[in-house]
Amino acid sequence: MNNDLHPDLARILVPEDTIQAHVKVLAHQISLDYADVERLYLVGVLRGAFIFLADLVRHLTIPHSVDFMSVSSYGKTAVSGEVRIVLDLREPIVNQHVIIVEDIVDSGKTLSYLYHTLKGRGPASLRTCSLVRKHRDHIDVPLHYLGFNIPDVWVVGYGLDYADRHRTLPYIAELKEEVYKK
Repeated sequence: MNNDLHPDLARILVPEDTIQAHVKVLAHQISLDYADVERLYLVGVLRGAFIFLADLVRHLTIPHSVDFMSVSSYGKTAVSGEVRIVLDLREPIVNQHVIIVEDIVDSGKTLSYLYHTLKGRGPASLRTCSLVRKHRDHIDVPLHYLGFNIPDVWVVGYGLDYADRHRTLPYIAELKEEVYKK
């Protein structure tokens, strides 16, 4: 175990240099895929995707704009399974090429909700991009661009948090079980 790690962390799953290299690869692929469009509209899902999205768009070589949405799937006492929009887009996306940028796909419920909601708003195209996906059997939404598959453990860093902690770590780490099972 790395002695420099915060005591809440079990191990680093994806080091900073690996993340940065793959963000460049994703940006290159997106730039190729959208080379012929007038403008790509990227929708970051707050709060977790802000670091990933910032790094991703700095490597794009095509015209693009950025907006954000915030959703909540939590009730007062537990995960309710119901997703609601807390912050919506600033402009309509009719006839625009849109990519939803998410930090993590866990159950897929949030991304599925956003995908189907935005699909109903008439974009010219709609794709999804996630930094990480937990290894699960099935999600019911297409995932077009993916950084990393990770084990089904609680992760923090590079936008991902636990109780508003560890979000700004430059790598993705596994949180010790005793921290979130308190």
